[in-house]
Amino acid sequence: MKWCHVPVAGHPLLGVADASGSIELLRLVPSEQDTWTLQPCSRLALERQCLALSLDWSTGKAGRASDQPLKIISSDSKGQLHLLRISEAGPGLQAVVTWQAHRFEAWVAAFNYWQTEVVYSGGDDGLLKGWDTRTPGTAAFSSRRHSMGVCSIQSSPHRENVLATGSYDEHVLLWDTRSLWRPLAEVPVRGGVWRLKWHPFHRDLLLAACMHGGFTIINYQTAAGFTVTGCPLNTACPVSHEFEEEQEAVSLSYPLPNSLVYGIDWSWLYFCRLPQTQPSFPGSDPEARTADQDPALKVADPSPAPSSECLAYSDGVGRTTHQDGSKLEAPLQPSAEDKKDVRLPTSGIKICDSDQDLEAADFDINLLATCSFYNHVLHLWKWENI
Repeated sequence: MKWCHVPVAGHPLLGVADASGSIELLRLVPSEQDTWTLQPCSRLALERQCLALSLDWSTGKAGRASDQPLKIISSDSKGQLHLLRISEAGPGLQAVVTWQAHRFEAWVAAFNYWQTEVVYSGGDDGLLKGWDTRTPGTAAFSSRRHSMGVCSIQSSPHRENVLATGSYDEHVLLWDTRSLWRPLAEVPVRGGVWRLKWHPFHRDLLLAACMHGGFTIINYQTAAGFTVTGCPLNTACPVSHEFEEEQEAVSLSYPLPNSLVYGIDWSWLYFCRLPQTQPSFPGSDPEARTADQDPALKVADPSPAPSSECLAYSDGVGRTTHQDGSKLEAPLQPSAEDKKDVRLPTSGIKICDSDQDLEAADFDINLLATCSFYNHVLHLWKWENI
């Protein structure tokens, strides 16, 4: 499931790729008593006897030209890619073109957010491929740099020409899309990389769902010997950086025992710290909506304790601290009597409601969510990059 990053016909729009082989659109509409409902508005079957395995919107970065068509790229279990166009008046789905991309399952398809005629795909055949959707019959490039199936791809919404890919081979690769003969950086993680998500505000932070390895936050800015803003992205520099130790680029790695982490995402909320002289208890400032008061921020049930192999360690107060000082408050745990209505415990912090608060935002405070297989749990985490 992925949200479109721009409203469509005045509503937020959710795209869903499902096991029946269909793509479905649902719009978020107001309902009674200040609640919201997802209302199905369009559905398109991709192919008979297949699974729809992924989708991506063409609107992944901020800003969209008025004449830019709204598109979805999807992949299926037969190794095919499907380009769809959205009729915004309905909204409705229209098939544009379908082509064979991989011999086995096409686990993932993704747009180049800066040049939306270009898409990328990853398959169980271990190939990463690039395509020009105007001439989809022949791949623009094909790479076997990953040693196993490629299952996650995301174009950077912050930097043109930057692409991240992940694989069952337990490596995250960073690419310059102008020169795809070798990756810019290679980061080993602990588990197959099923999902990758760039941070909506931090251009160097990348979140990875690592299946049996839990989840990992990669910070390319602090990686020893490598900078995303340096030579590799601004010149035709042939240097490739391979981090022999995970800690060189990893800000935090958190295993979830007895589970497989398949889904991850960052929250697009950003926070402002209240002045110390200003009380942060409910009712002290009717204009400052604190996270404690926000009914939309519900808290997940507790997860199992981290294993001894976790790179982080517990500081005894419900937090996890990595070697670089970052802290993960996890899990955000409700009390027994208040499980039905729990607020995020972030005293002294308010949610920024408008762009006017952006200058005062503290981008070192982040919310992220994970969902996992076997234990069927959705977790909400607060991470402080300090």
